[in-house]
Amino acid sequence: MRWGVPIAAVAVVGAAVGAGPVIAAAQGDPALPDRTAEQLLTDLAKAARDTAPPAMSGTVVETASLGLPSLPIPGGSSSSPLSLLSGSHTLKVWYGGDGRMRLALPGPMSETDVIATGKGEAWVWRSDTNTATAYTLKQGTPADRRPAHPTPPGATTPADVAAKVLEAADASTSVAVENGQHIAGRAAYQIVLTPKDSSSLVKEVKVALDGENHIPLRVQVFAKGAAEPAFEVGFTQVSFSAPAEENFAFTPPAGAKVERKTLGEEDAGGPFGAGKTPGQEAMEKNAGKVRTFGTGWATVAEVPFSLTDLSKPATGERRDRGSGDPAQVIDSLLKSAKQVSGPWGSGRVIQSKLVSALVTDDGRLLVGAVTPEALAEAAGHK
Repeated sequence: MRWGVPIAAVAVVGAAVGAGPVIAAAQGDPALPDRTAEQLLTDLAKAARDTAPPAMSGTVVETASLGLPSLPIPGGSSSSPLSLLSGSHTLKVWYGGDGRMRLALPGPMSETDVIATGKGEAWVWRSDTNTATAYTLKQGTPADRRPAHPTPPGATTPADVAAKVLEAADASTSVAVENGQHIAGRAAYQIVLTPKDSSSLVKEVKVALDGENHIPLRVQVFAKGAAEPAFEVGFTQVSFSAPAEENFAFTPPAGAKVERKTLGEEDAGGPFGAGKTPGQEAMEKNAGKVRTFGTGWATVAEVPFSLTDLSKPATGERRDRGSGDPAQVIDSLLKSAKQVSGPWGSGRVIQSKLVSALVTDDGRLLVGAVTPEALAEAAGHK
């Protein structure tokens, strides 16, 4: 489930806090013991490193309001990564320990489920295509090379986002801790991270941790000049009791197309490569050519890229030429793009509340949670 955050984040955020400890101030019910940011992050990292996640179940809701133009994404496309660009989406989670896990991404007319039985087998069920795929691990695969459990395309948990956020936190981050939070019926601490870099589009990020087991319950990302979060993912309901065993059992429905694949075989494919966004395969192909500029919140990534890469479907992707076609989504985004030029060359820039992207005419893509001016400056490093 990847509940934890990198151990290094403890030291990084500790440096951001500075000499004086930032202690959670009591704000009434639910009151929790005073903890500093360093203590909370140490507890969180220790739990991720030394213990398995507790048995639990819950409902996660992700909401994005990035300020993008109206996109041709139908409401029923909740299983598409592109759907995360706007609106609200729900993910249901069950974790039973001993390798048993279930994730369900429901939509108005479909549902994608991932079920790990705890018996060396995982199922991926897609109701829209009436297909069920069983994955087993190749015999003899070393423990350190075994893949994590698959995740439905488009699925995001508070822990996933919290880990990414804390990777960006560095000494240029102000850190505070709030007590008295109440998330999904649970008493929680809230860590508030505020970037100091003026080029960052992020005003602050709030990470709520369960007061008892330090699992991330909610992450809110606020853009500069906004009172409401531009992106939020959090539990609306959570229970830390063992889910019923039937949640981790799966029998393909009658008439379903059933496939069986072995993880670890080169041609196995699998859920780890499914549901990629347009151009993600090109990004992965050029992973060794990625350059980064800046640090922390002001980091800009550059990779060889072209507009034709954006419209190509991923391997095995089912391309629907109707509403929701990735090519149409990209076309809509590019219509809002602004032509820019400078000593570095020319291109088109797309800006949302939290992220900017620059596609240069000489075949580069630069992305970061920064202003377009910061992207242009990075583009000058050839």
